[in-house]
Amino acid sequence: MKEKQIQDHIIFKVSLLSISLFLMMAPAISPALPLMYHAFPGVDKAGVETLSTIPNIGIVIGLLISPFLIKFIGEKATIILGLIVTLLAGTFPMYNSVYSLVLISRFLIGAGIGLFNSLAVSLIPQFYSKNEDELATMIGFQNVMGGLGAAIASFLISYLITLSWHAAFAIYFLVIPVLILFTLFVPLHKDPKQVKSSESSHNKQTKQHINGKVVLISILMFLIFLFYMPVSFKLPTFVVQERLGNISELSLLTGILNLVSIPIGASFGFFFKKLHDKIFPIGFGVVAIGLAVICFSPSFAVLAVGNLVLGVGFGLAVPYMYNG
Repeated sequence: MKEKQIQDHIIFKVSLLSISLFLMMAPAISPALPLMYHAFPGVDKAGVETLSTIPNIGIVIGLLISPFLIKFIGEKATIILGLIVTLLAGTFPMYNSVYSLVLISRFLIGAGIGLFNSLAVSLIPQFYSKNEDELATMIGFQNVMGGLGAAIASFLISYLITLSWHAAFAIYFLVIPVLILFTLFVPLHKDPKQVKSSESSHNKQTKQHINGKVVLISILMFLIFLFYMPVSFKLPTFVVQERLGNISELSLLTGILNLVSIPIGASFGFFFKKLHDKIFPIGFGVVAIGLAVICFSPSFAVLAVGNLVLGVGFGLAVPYMYNG
C-alpha cells in the first residue's frame, strides 16, 4: 500500500492522532486530590499535590530519552514502549496506597508520555508535509485529540471519584485500545539505521538554525504552560476552599469545557489560513484573559466562563507553536 493511499484512510488518521489523547491526561486525576489528602499519613497537602505535578518532570526526562531510543529501536517501537509504560504506571495507584510507590508511578507515567510526546506532532509532517493545508488541519486535529482525551478523562473521573480515589486512575486503561490501533494501522517500519541515515541526509540538505522568532515563541510557550499547568491541580482546592462548588461538578465542567475546545482546535487550519502569524498573539491574549477571570471568580458560573476563555486561547496558541 502506497504512502499516498495510507494517509487518506480514516483509520490511519485516527490511529496516528490517537496517541495524542494522553498528552494532557497526566494531571487529569487532580479532582481526586482532595480525597487523597488523608490517604497518606504523614504527607502534607503539598506532597499530595506533587502527585499531579511530578508527571511533568517525567515528561521532560522522557523527551530527553526519546531521541536515543528512536536511534536504537525506531519511532514505532519507542511509541509502543511509551504507551505500555503509560498503561502500567498510570493504573498502578489503583492497587497500591504507599505514597512513595505511587509517587514513582506518577513520575513514570510522565516518562512514558514523554517518550511519544514529540513524536505525536513530528510524525504528522512525515505524511502530510507536501500539503500545507492538510498539514495545518492535521496539526489542529492533533491538538483536538489532547483536548478530547482530557474531556473523556474528566467525564470518567467525575463518576469514578464517587467510588474512591483509587478508581480515578482507571482512566489510564484507555491506553489499551490506542495501543492496539497504533500497532496495527500506523506503518512505521523504517529500520533505525535508515532513520538515522535519512535524518543525516536531511540535515545536509537543510541547514537548521534558531532565529529570533523561535526564541520568542519558546519563551511565550514556557509562560503559557507555566501558568496553565498549575490551574489543573490547584483548581479543585480553590473550588473547595472558596465554596464555589464540589469536586464532581468541577470535573464534569472540565469535561464539558474540553469538549467545547475541540471545535476550536479542529478549526485551527481555517483560522491559520485567515490570520497566519496573527493567530498566536490573539490566542496568547485570550489565554491571559481566561487566567485573570479564573483568579478573580466570585462564583462557579464566572469560573466556568474563565475556563472556557482559557480553553479557546489555548486551542489557538498551542497548535500555532507546533505548526510555526
